[in-house]
Amino acid sequence: MATLREIRRRITSIKNIEQVTDAMRVVAAARLRRAQENITATRPYADKLNTILAHLISQMDTQEQALTHPLLEERDLKHVCVISVSGDRGLCGSFNSNVIRTTTQRIQHYQDGGADTTLICIGRRTHEHFTRRGYDMTDGYVNIFRQLEFQTAVDIVHEFEELYIDKKIDRVEVIYNNFKSAILQTVLVEQLLPLVPEEPEGDTLFLDYIYEPSQVELFEMLLGKHLNMQMWKVLLDSNAAEQAARMAAMENATQKAKELIDELILQRNRARQTQITTEISEIVSGASAQEGN
Repeated sequence: MATLREIRRRITSIKNIEQVTDAMRVVAAARLRRAQENITATRPYADKLNTILAHLISQMDTQEQALTHPLLEERDLKHVCVISVSGDRGLCGSFNSNVIRTTTQRIQHYQDGGADTTLICIGRRTHEHFTRRGYDMTDGYVNIFRQLEFQTAVDIVHEFEELYIDKKIDRVEVIYNNFKSAILQTVLVEQLLPLVPEEPEGDTLFLDYIYEPSQVELFEMLLGKHLNMQMWKVLLDSNAAEQAARMAAMENATQKAKELIDELILQRNRARQTQITTEISEIVSGASAQEGN
């Protein structure tokens, strides 16, 4: 059984940990608010851009005009580029491990189908994990979430876009944590190339707009912007999801620390009671011995 001094030391140590985890929870909550504002402001623009592209493809004079574009070209899968987006730090629950597990499963899926895979790792956790295990990696982006910039998304898109146009890869997928709410983040696997604009939900029909410049020119101009915005949305989603996961993890850690402190206080009180009872018994025994003499 632990001594009274050891229990007191443990209580002091856990109280210090509780203060740290609670401070980290407050910081994560503040960062989450800013990240949530950013992704909320970006999603409507990215979704509308996707809708416009889908409309352009459906309304072009001939589908061949769109489908002959190299970024929409469907190919036999021989080489797949997987973009894995994690965080740079831990202490955020299963946020990083979920992405790593899903990425490993997707790589195995393509390898079982006879396709080679290459990785672009965004975030220190995925970069270190797959580097240590010898995976084929094209590039890695670490510490970008300290100061997230749109140019980073442009650089990433430029990298895999060139590989796709040069036919060095036949598909590009991104795996990341999608931010749903402060208590819900889900891992998504999305195809970036070949580009497949999402169809409108339900039975929504496209209106026959008059475009200026022409549909083909507008289509060419918007393709690059669309990829940049989709990649930017992925980074913002992942950043918001990471802060939400860290806030929840630190809140749970703080609560567990409080529960452990309560248990240790009970142990301390029992130890003190036992110590006092022992001392009283010794005093009574000593007094009885003197009376006998």
